Amino acid sequence: MRTRPCLMSRRQFGLACALSPFSRLLAAAATDKLPCEEPAAVARVYLASERVHWPKPTLDVAQDVADIEARLAEVARRNAGHARLLGGEILRTPEEVRPWLEKMGDIDGVLMIPLSQPTPPMRPLIDALQAPALVFSRPYATHAWSTVAALQKEGRKLDVLATTNYVDLDPYLRAFRTARHLRKSKVLVGATTPGARQQIADAYQRHFGTSFRFLTGPEFVDAFRAVDTGLARKAADEFVRGALRVVEPSPEEIFNGVRFWLALQELLRREKANAVTIDCFGTLAANTLPGYPCIAFSKFNDAGLYGVCEADLHSAMTQMLVTSYSSMPGFISDPVFDTSRNEVIHAHCVAATKMRGLHAPPSPYLIRNHLETNEGAVLQVLMPAGETVTVARFDGPRRMLLSTGEALGPVSSDRGCRTQVRTRVADAAHWLRSYGSGLHRVVFYGDHTAAIGMLSRLLAFEVVQEM
Repeated sequence: MRTRPCLMSRRQFGLACALSPFSRLLAAAATDKLPCEEPAAVARVYLASERVHWPKPTLDVAQDVADIEARLAEVARRNAGHARLLGGEILRTPEEVRPWLEKMGDIDGVLMIPLSQPTPPMRPLIDALQAPALVFSRPYATHAWSTVAALQKEGRKLDVLATTNYVDLDPYLRAFRTARHLRKSKVLVGATTPGARQQIADAYQRHFGTSFRFLTGPEFVDAFRAVDTGLARKAADEFVRGALRVVEPSPEEIFNGVRFWLALQELLRREKANAVTIDCFGTLAANTLPGYPCIAFSKFNDAGLYGVCEADLHSAMTQMLVTSYSSMPGFISDPVFDTSRNEVIHAHCVAATKMRGLHAPPSPYLIRNHLETNEGAVLQVLMPAGETVTVARFDGPRRMLLSTGEALGPVSSDRGCRTQVRTRVADAAHWLRSYGSGLHRVVFYGDHTAAIGMLSRLLAFEVVQEM
């Protein structure tokens, strides 16, 4: 995965918009930084004992700590946008664990640094933690690394790193920021009634800390009506100028889509939320809303926010996890299989233009109607070719489905959905015959399997390879 900052802050979002067709309309709403956009608070703690046996009885613990602190200062400088390192105390007994945790307060992760063997505080600390933790096991420091695999099988949010290279800590500090991002994020869910989605939301909230608020149709209508129509007309004109061409939609359909985008932007600002998903093929069908949400969702995904189709909370959480770590937007898709070519086409009517990264140039787009309804206005994005893609989806907070493929390029078809990308996969027939856990998958450009594996250990979910 890429090592650039995980997400745009709202201030960065406003600055980015200043260089895009939608700029002036969002700048005022894009200056407040949300807690989910802040660096993670990571508490570092040294674990020793009152009497040292390993690595040698004469170990100078204070000198070891001083040497490590100097190296960690460099790590902290490199990763200032991802994490703040707190603490730095030495714990030698189990009784010191609870007071230390109370002193640290609301933290997003713990960097545990064993110094010696035995290590009496380690297991009590792990048992007391709610936040994910990394055991940084320098060679010869301790045998504590040997207990981590068994603890992971118990469902602990825990990983281990055994290395002399402090650069290897960098991905973990980004991962702690992702843990904070999920814990502090808020998702707006549009549905007539929460129904079964409430149980799904509750499960994700318990495991990751993410909060959810359900909104009804009238709340979207009220927000739409509150948008200044003159401002929306100007935004619609700029949106059209940015496209290669307009194919089917009428000016009014485009206007309503852009006006709804501005309405949803205001809802996110008011609710201090960073994600929205609407049951647009169910209880709040898109053609019953004041405008199709597809333009809004595309623009949010381009900005490091989350616009997610069909009130799909599993896909919303998938995007939140991978995008917050990698800066790569997700593309929710309905997969289409062709086993004769060992290919899968991913198709949907919402796509970001910045699939190569939030800081990358956008791909060109056409303005089309929504293919399945022949109404509304959406972006048909000409997806990039010649790159590895990662395809993922949470199946509840404890399980993620994962595969990879090669993006061969965009597909233009009058069947399916407007944005389509053809991919070559390892074994389309096997995937087809074992497919499950809902239709949707989320496509990300780049190979993110190693990073998702790391995140799965720190956040205690299983990764299931689909191929």
